[in-house]
Amino acid sequence: MKRFIGFVKKEFYHIFRDKRSLFILFGMPIAQILLFGFAITNEINNVDIAILDQSNDIETQKIIYKIKASPYFNVANQIEKESDIESEFKKGKIKAVLIFEPNFSKNLETKKIAVVQAITDATEPNVANTIANYTSAIIQNYQAQKKQSNSNQVKVEVQSRMFYNPELKSVFNFVPGVMTVILMLVSAMMTSISITREKELGTMEILLVSPLKPFQVIIGKVFPYIFLSIINAIVILVLGYFVFKMPINGSLFLLAFESILFIISALSLGILISTVSNSQQTAMMLSLMGLMLPVIILSGFIFPVNSMPLPMQVISNIIPAKWFIIIVKAIMLKGVGIQYIWKETLILIGMTVFFITLSIKKYKIRLE
Repeated sequence: MKRFIGFVKKEFYHIFRDKRSLFILFGMPIAQILLFGFAITNEINNVDIAILDQSNDIETQKIIYKIKASPYFNVANQIEKESDIESEFKKGKIKAVLIFEPNFSKNLETKKIAVVQAITDATEPNVANTIANYTSAIIQNYQAQKKQSNSNQVKVEVQSRMFYNPELKSVFNFVPGVMTVILMLVSAMMTSISITREKELGTMEILLVSPLKPFQVIIGKVFPYIFLSIINAIVILVLGYFVFKMPINGSLFLLAFESILFIISALSLGILISTVSNSQQTAMMLSLMGLMLPVIILSGFIFPVNSMPLPMQVISNIIPAKWFIIIVKAIMLKGVGIQYIWKETLILIGMTVFFITLSIKKYKIRLE
């Protein structure tokens, strides 16, 4: 029994000395419960919308005030004319536009009916549908209050209209998301495991004493994954276009450029993971727990980022997948050019440069 107790103590000492294992053991469950608890929600909050008030009378102001008071919406812009609606959607800053018809109050008094049109960006079908439902609920509340204060029956009709995905096909949301997840999986996780395998087997040092320079060895290791990731991207796009009728309204050249940029960003992140990992097991855990879950949950692929708590929204900004999903949806569904997605592109370029610089620095320190 004494020998057994001594053996158990030895195992505890080994565990406590391995800081990375302790982090995975205790840090990952905490991170996961926070992610699942705060980020996973089908509700929407603080969604940016715009208002086009063609009547600008007391009744429209009452409804706008109720919308502003709602926790669901944030009135980010006032639009002057209908021709500005599509350009606002292409900028990606708003998710819906509410249009009040001319002579709104007069129509309520004389015709007993007035119309509010809710135009939503349906590139995210669930969000668009929820926005339409929330808008109807606010209007119904206004009607109920109007009925209490006035015995005359009035009706405000809400007409919904969807941009870019009028049939609300969920596949239009999942194709860009699945493409992002697969590219991240192949590029980041496989690269980190591939390089740590060489370290684990002791063959990386043999490669480094060869005539090849260290950066040539690293590029040679990751280049096949660039090729494989590009093939994966092409396969996903072909299946999406021909099988699921996913439109590609924008430039194929721009889409290819952005995809290759994201692949390089994911590869550089995989190299960075390999620099802090001594074994394939550690690299796998860091890739899966520290990378894959945030990509799925915090990128906006399944759950709207705007509805998450502010700390989660801030954390989502450092995830390359979030920006790539915005870019892919903008190109494929909205047909935009680089003038609408240059900020997201610059962010991806900046992240790529940062990851590559940090990876090269760590490899030099580690392998010289």
